[in-house]
Amino acid sequence: MDRLLRSLKFGLAALLGLATVSVTGLQPAFAQDAESMSCDDLWYARNQIYARNGYCFQTDRAISVFGRGCFPPYGRVYGSDQRRLNNIIYWERVKGC
Repeated sequence: MDRLLRSLKFGLAALLGLATVSVTGLQPAFAQDAESMSCDDLWYARNQIYARNGYCFQTDRAISVFGRGCFPPYGRVYGSDQRRLNNIIYWERVKGC
């Protein structure tokens, strides 16, 4: 439920123009830096980027949070989303997530 609320907050922030562009990419103004995020938060942030880019999730956990709806470009990530994703993946590895 917490992840669903975060997803809704992100969508609402984007619709209302509350999202900001930073060095790591487009993110809501309330988003944390990847370094300070927990493994669960990093998982959510990473998969949120994939969901936004049409990824077709396979795991029950991801499907329950983001749904099955996939669309082109089917998870291909570019630009600021890719930079943010790289940062998240880096911190997942450093933290042993």
